[in-house]
Amino acid sequence: MEQKPPQQQLKIELREPEAEGVYANIALITHSPSEFIIDFARLLPGLQKSRVQTRVIMAPRNLKHFLKALEENIKRYEDRFGEIPEGDPTASTKDIGFHRQ
Repeated sequence: MEQKPPQQQLKIELREPEAEGVYANIALITHSPSEFIIDFARLLPGLQKSRVQTRVIMAPRNLKHFLKALEENIKRYEDRFGEIPEGDPTASTKDIGFHRQ
């Protein structure tokens, strides 16, 4: 019987600035053969311009694992709190993250 090597415990540091998080309500995704680039931006009502808040660059394999982890976590969330509404599929990008009253 083959013995598996012991797994090393991963230690991840979360500094205060990163712990505060960054709000984004739009993501722009581009890719090349070797990487996916996801720019997270914040689109505010009444403004004609947005600014990228953070950029994440991932290898395709890692992004696919990330997608599966997101799907799994969305399922857990919906099992606990109910289905997340997707909103109006015909809404323009001006409406992302905002609802007119």
